[in-house]
Amino acid sequence: MEEKKKVPGTGGDRYIPYAERFGDESVVFFTRDLSAEGLLKVYECIQKVLEGKIAIKLHTGEKNGPNIIPRDWVKLLIDKKLADGTIIETNSYYEGDRDTTEKHRETLKVNGWTFCPVDIMDDTGAVSLPVKGGKWYTEMSVGKTLTEYDSLLVLTHFKGHVKGGFGGSNKNIGIGCADGKIGKAMIHTTPGQSNPWDISNEEFMERMTESTKAVLDYFDKNIAYINVMRNMSVSCDCEGVEAEPVVTPNVGICASLDILALDQACIDIVYAMKEEEHHDLVERIESRHGLRQLSYMKELGMGNDRYLLIDIDNEDNVIYPEDAVKNLVPFGSSII
Repeated sequence: MEEKKKVPGTGGDRYIPYAERFGDESVVFFTRDLSAEGLLKVYECIQKVLEGKIAIKLHTGEKNGPNIIPRDWVKLLIDKKLADGTIIETNSYYEGDRDTTEKHRETLKVNGWTFCPVDIMDDTGAVSLPVKGGKWYTEMSVGKTLTEYDSLLVLTHFKGHVKGGFGGSNKNIGIGCADGKIGKAMIHTTPGQSNPWDISNEEFMERMTESTKAVLDYFDKNIAYINVMRNMSVSCDCEGVEAEPVVTPNVGICASLDILALDQACIDIVYAMKEEEHHDLVERIESRHGLRQLSYMKELGMGNDRYLLIDIDNEDNVIYPEDAVKNLVPFGSSII
């Protein structure tokens, strides 16, 4: 029997207001405190599910990347809460300063990730994880040592992305855990094509999200997520010093045990900004059809797109995205 042709979904350029969503609500914690102490505070809200040998999925960036999560924030978190934790990464698909383990190790030194172990998971190869209910895959190739960990903390710099529209927890896992030789090629490239980046828009979002789902299913309940909404260039940290200048105001830090609720809350916060504050980032998200990340996560049962936003700065009051973006300071006038 001939295999049925796979067709991507649609609507990745359309923002769905909260009133049009349905289903249960998850909890997302929020602080405006963009500091090492703020990161500690929000981590404490979601730390209960992390046990055993803990991996920390962090984008450590290209050499001298200006927008990555500050090293001193991560160092304090590890010193205080994750003394036995290990930062995990994989080599890049593109040629550059991270496409081999040797070059990747040098980049880690340049960027100051020397205060704890960093496991480049695909250094010795890859392992396949099943993709349950996927359209594009039955399994995904990830860094070989990922399966040596009991729990996963996904610590993400939330920002734009040249292919994904935005990079939240979904991108951090889906691209960041896929190994550099096989998994990333499965997501980016149609076999036999000369263009290694030929997959885009809704199909790219769906492939990336299925990669994420393989990792979520593996760790089950032992996974937690933090998104840092700071230095939100329209460019990913993989663009390093070539990243577009930041024009979107800094907001705060969000955390959840639900990946969809977390990425959706961050998107809602961006959309709740004033036009002049969010124009560039929204244009990047919609022009790449990046909102398909959210709708496809929901279709795959990866979480809820409705949530309670808990303001941990103010007695755990429930607030709305509009409250989170009141009186934002223009970027550059008070750089953190």
